[in-house]
Amino acid sequence: MNEDYYQRHAQRFYADTVDVDMSALYQRFLAHLQPGARVLDAGCGSGRDTKAFSAMGYEVDAFDASAELVELARQLCGKPVALMRFQDVTELEKYDGIWCCASLLHVPEAELPGVMASLANALKPGGVWYLSFKYGSGEREKDGRKFTDLDEIGLKALVVGLNNEGGSNTERVDNEADEGINAIKIADIWKTGDLRPGRGSEVWLNGILLKGSK
Repeated sequence: MNEDYYQRHAQRFYADTVDVDMSALYQRFLAHLQPGARVLDAGCGSGRDTKAFSAMGYEVDAFDASAELVELARQLCGKPVALMRFQDVTELEKYDGIWCCASLLHVPEAELPGVMASLANALKPGGVWYLSFKYGSGEREKDGRKFTDLDEIGLKALVVGLNNEGGSNTERVDNEADEGINAIKIADIWKTGDLRPGRGSEVWLNGILLKGSK
């Protein structure tokens, strides 16, 4: 829902994000992956993480909804980057890991359960999924961009919805990890400050989700 913003400001966004040190976040995600695993960088932005994962020997597919960022990401990582939206994801059990760093936060709140379900379907049984949101609750607009913020309760509700065939169920958030074949469960939730210079006061919600094995 922010394609116009990134068309106008792609170069500035690229410059602000491409050199940010993400190694601490990588470590938590990659701890659940085998060498050479297939990863989807969903909403790849500058291509920073696609480049990093590829250099580590992982097979990486990447996409972004901004044509300008797609071109910049292709130049940076030297790999194909698809021009598409989260709503276009249709793969089934293709990826060992899905990386959604500061990207799902641009999906409208009403569309988030459906997008989460599509990504869950694209993840292989036993797979790992990293996601991050600006910390908070509900939709807001800032500097020409729309955001869907999430806190721990909101993330747990979304996962409950996934395990109950769509639609969040806020009355059952204490049971966010229904056991069962291919259930999605939360392995870890934590908060971090923004890693970009001068923005450390901004808080992010991070989550590691795991998909049950067959």
